[in-house]
Amino acid sequence: MTAELFRALHHVRPGGTPLVLPNAWDPVSARLVADAGFAAVATSSGAVARVLGYDDGQLTPPATMFAAVGRIARAVDVPVTADMEAGYGLAPKEFAERLLEAGVVGCNLEDSVGGELIDVAQQADYLAEVRAAAGAELVINARVDTFVLQLDETMDGAVDEAVRRGREYRRAGADCVYPILAPLDQLKLVAEAVGGPINGHAMVAGPAAAELAAAGATRISYGTSVHAYLMDQLRDLLPKLTA
Repeated sequence: MTAELFRALHHVRPGGTPLVLPNAWDPVSARLVADAGFAAVATSSGAVARVLGYDDGQLTPPATMFAAVGRIARAVDVPVTADMEAGYGLAPKEFAERLLEAGVVGCNLEDSVGGELIDVAQQADYLAEVRAAAGAELVINARVDTFVLQLDETMDGAVDEAVRRGREYRRAGADCVYPILAPLDQLKLVAEAVGGPINGHAMVAGPAAAELAAAGATRISYGTSVHAYLMDQLRDLLPKLTA
């Protein structure tokens, strides 16, 4: 599937089915997602990093991460979109070229590093340069981290800033805006104000995909939650293996 067709899956008519992307971390998990009938595979940077022996937060060497997502892309016949944190400090042109060489059709780029939001104009410029370098061959999902960082206790500031950033990123060429961890009522406000494809963040324990779709999400991903859930299952199983 080309980036054009993958991009089209983000545009859901009212009452239609959103694009649901369980996040994989290696070729085995990616094949399971594809075999289950999902239209595409998204990677989880946190899960991939931990499988590779690192932690989340841009701590994985770029070459190691690109190699990992390349292996995932080669393992499945459905399109793969890669969570690439904040770009690992790479120049936009190099970042886009290496992603396309890895065989993916999309990427997730977040707008915070080390617990601090990146200046909105700086992030918009980066997204615009990635878009210019990749053309239409890359579907860009612009993650907005205001809810992760909780700008204030009421979340009002997080909503306003998410809307401001989402609009700027859309103008810069992002295909989808991802206000990660936005509560359902705030997600609805952001979706209505920003318009266009919105990525909702589901988790195994909830919120569910249907709830996020009702709040305006047209693309739904699970981040690290599937990997974390399975690791919890393994942690519970291991002591029983000696009985």
